[in-house]
Amino acid sequence: MGAGHGHHLHFHGHSLAHRLPAHAKLVALLGFVVTVVLTPRTAFAAYAVYLPLVLVAQRCSRVPFGYYAKRMVVEVPFVVFALLMPFVATGPRVEVGPLRLSESGLLSAWALLAKGTLGVMASLVLATTTEPRHIVGGLERLRLPDQLVQIMGFMVRYLEVVTGEMARMKVARESRGFQARSIRSWPVLATTAGALFIRSYERGERVHLAMLSRGYTGQLPVTRPMTATAEQWRRAGMLPAAALATLLVAVAL
Repeated sequence: MGAGHGHHLHFHGHSLAHRLPAHAKLVALLGFVVTVVLTPRTAFAAYAVYLPLVLVAQRCSRVPFGYYAKRMVVEVPFVVFALLMPFVATGPRVEVGPLRLSESGLLSAWALLAKGTLGVMASLVLATTTEPRHIVGGLERLRLPDQLVQIMGFMVRYLEVVTGEMARMKVARESRGFQARSIRSWPVLATTAGALFIRSYERGERVHLAMLSRGYTGQLPVTRPMTATAEQWRRAGMLPAAALATLLVAVAL
């Protein structure tokens, strides 16, 4: 077992999930998420099966559950929206204690929470066991458009550079006594955002010119093509296959 380092999501390790090729894990994630999305919101038993399936996948990754839990905060906006749905949705009302909530809103909130949580949990399994550059390589292996893959690759490579630049600009503002305490600070923040955009754009131009000077013709070279054995595909497909079987049984009942 390793420790998380480098990127904020990836957790260094040598588990079975870590060793699976990125493109196989991407296909497995897509299959699982599509199955969950297609599941009727009233098929409660199916969702009760999906959750242990994802937990088993997380366990196979050997990533501590606390590491996953801290990163589940990305779901907070969906949770807030789901909590509001029973109050704002129309239709028949049901009394829950002192509250009168929409029946359709309750079902919609349940579906959003269940599907969103399962999707985030499954996505974190991919993100924690796969380095970003391998994810980009996996997308390339799956024949996604080259331009899209290259944009994502550059985003992964330079996201930390841009965020580091933003942090340095924040330190520079604060060293001059600036504190964002009211609406009056918005012009300064807007100026900072504009300066960051200009710097990022100019950096992109310099990187592009450097690539052209090194023979870039519109397609990045593949240094190490990724392949997956039949056994690796079988292992990666266990999660979506189990989810699909659960869905079929739930629909048949």
